[in-house]
Amino acid sequence: MTLPADPTTQTNWQEVASEHVDFDWAVDFDKQTLSGSVTHTLVWKKADVREVTFDTQHLDVQKVIVEDRPGNFSLGVEHKVMGTPLKVLLPSNRAVGDKTRVQIFYSTTKDCDALQWLEKEQTQGKKFPFVFSQCQPIYARSIAPLQDSPSVKITYTAKIKSVLPALLSAIRISPPSDGPAHDGKEIGKDAVTYEYKQPVPIPSYLIAIAVGNFRYRALPAVEGKEWTTGAWAEPELIDATYWEFSQDVGRFLSTAEKILPPYRFGVFDVLVLPPSFPYGGMENACLTFLTPSLLVGDRTLVDVVVHELTHSWFGNGVTQANSTHFWLNEGWTTYIERVLLQLLHTPADRGFSFLIGSKALQDALKQYEKKPKYQRLVIDFDVGEDPDDAYSTVPYEKGANFLLHLERMLGGLDEFLPYIHDYVSTYMGKSITTEDWKAHLYAYWEKHGGEEKIKALNSVKWDEWLYGEGLKLPVEMIYDTALAREAFALAERWDASRKEVDVSKLNFTEADISTFNASQSIVFLERLQSYAALPHTHIQHLGTLYGFLGTPNAELRWRFYEVALLDPASPAAQQFAAPAAQWIVGTDGTGIVRGRMKFCRPLFRAVARADKKLAVEVFREHRLAFHPIAQRLIEKVRVARLMV
Repeated sequence: MTLPADPTTQTNWQEVASEHVDFDWAVDFDKQTLSGSVTHTLVWKKADVREVTFDTQHLDVQKVIVEDRPGNFSLGVEHKVMGTPLKVLLPSNRAVGDKTRVQIFYSTTKDCDALQWLEKEQTQGKKFPFVFSQCQPIYARSIAPLQDSPSVKITYTAKIKSVLPALLSAIRISPPSDGPAHDGKEIGKDAVTYEYKQPVPIPSYLIAIAVGNFRYRALPAVEGKEWTTGAWAEPELIDATYWEFSQDVGRFLSTAEKILPPYRFGVFDVLVLPPSFPYGGMENACLTFLTPSLLVGDRTLVDVVVHELTHSWFGNGVTQANSTHFWLNEGWTTYIERVLLQLLHTPADRGFSFLIGSKALQDALKQYEKKPKYQRLVIDFDVGEDPDDAYSTVPYEKGANFLLHLERMLGGLDEFLPYIHDYVSTYMGKSITTEDWKAHLYAYWEKHGGEEKIKALNSVKWDEWLYGEGLKLPVEMIYDTALAREAFALAERWDASRKEVDVSKLNFTEADISTFNASQSIVFLERLQSYAALPHTHIQHLGTLYGFLGTPNAELRWRFYEVALLDPASPAAQQFAAPAAQWIVGTDGTGIVRGRMKFCRPLFRAVARADKKLAVEVFREHRLAFHPIAQRLIEKVRVARLMV
């Protein structure tokens, strides 16, 4: 397949491409740098190309070795988004398929967007510092000179010298995961070299590193499976982490293999990061990063892992060619995640998840009313445009709904599942575009369904789904609302109760939600947002009666504050703006920052609408507690431009 140019890279990967990388790193917590070398095995895709270009961003490049000799290199002009191109002269007279090795010595700098360095006080144990990476979508170039495009897939090995345990998105070679922590050496003092290998080609955004005071615990083995699962966390959290995930991770993965090709990566470990981690999870190969907000002690949020492990096939396996086709990663993953929820639980759970997602989709579409380009499923990015500017639930939810629509058009889930298996098998290990996906879709159904299925596909509103803008989907989607009815009814009762001024006379009790699971409580709070804002006395009563004001479940606390701040001019908004801001930054008595962007971005916007000065002051004071990516995206919010 011939892939199009990637608008977010300055590399010449279409002429000469990296196919394998060897990292040799040293971690320095005093200088807050990752330094050493990266060695690329390059392969010529066009004859006699004399120069290779790598993406870099805020790196200190020191020297280059080409085929064991000092190499000629130069750094180009820095681009605000894409960084600084690094050009290296290559040997002459090389044919297509020839290979060479290029070693680059360098160090990261304090401006590295991919790494967040935490002081020991920002960790759970408060004894040792911590560093972790977030390379998606285009930040891998700030930890190493790379051809930083998902069109380029590489295998890699790594050696990391560190005084603290080090984890990578690969299979550990030494020391063994189940051996003594830090190979039995003194943590924080003795340097240990950790070795890893990633034999499965992956895009650069899946390169990940985390260094801190970790402990490991193997999760229960699944009979008949060669892959293993395990959990990593700081010692203070390892028991809670093991308990939260021990019953389900292996079950989730083996269920996925019932409808998809076998899991290819050998190891599926989860790492619970400090709370500044900006996402719910990140599907780094072999090592999924997770937010600690999932550790609520009742396993109600563990289904987040279903989404991350599904990426092993959609994204990590079949990969978007570039950010224009991001929905191929996230739309497919969200869709399959919900298929798995049906297999793991009930069909009603699948519909319920779509229902919850519909609220997030509406919020995202409204957010981009003045930038409708980002309401599209397939976004034609300009060269050098920041793909993070378009980051929202649109590719997740609009994409998942599009696939659900196709499933229904083509005969239902039982007929659609064989197609999914064929799609993944066809493109596993490849990077593709939406056009590639669509061509396979038609080819499969022409072979397996004939004229009837092609007629159904031809009736699909393709342009509206893929390139349409606006607040509505091209087709009205109907979901199974069986699990939502009680939540809807309770929200309707609260809406009707606004006529009663004296809340002591209201006929609500704790038993109203005693049979609700966390998802039903989420839908209840989201449904309340579809009505006019409740009086502030009702909101206070709501939060106290049902325990939303003190719940450790961040999904519920966030949505309660969204209800309280619904009308920014109301007394309720004035009452709850400060508690909401304090909750985000951890000055609510917990000391835990809510760095997950799902929570902090919309809540900062809501607080700013009610009290802009408060939002500016709180963010300015606690800005460095957030991951650099979260800092940047919060600062891009119009009301937050004064926050820097």
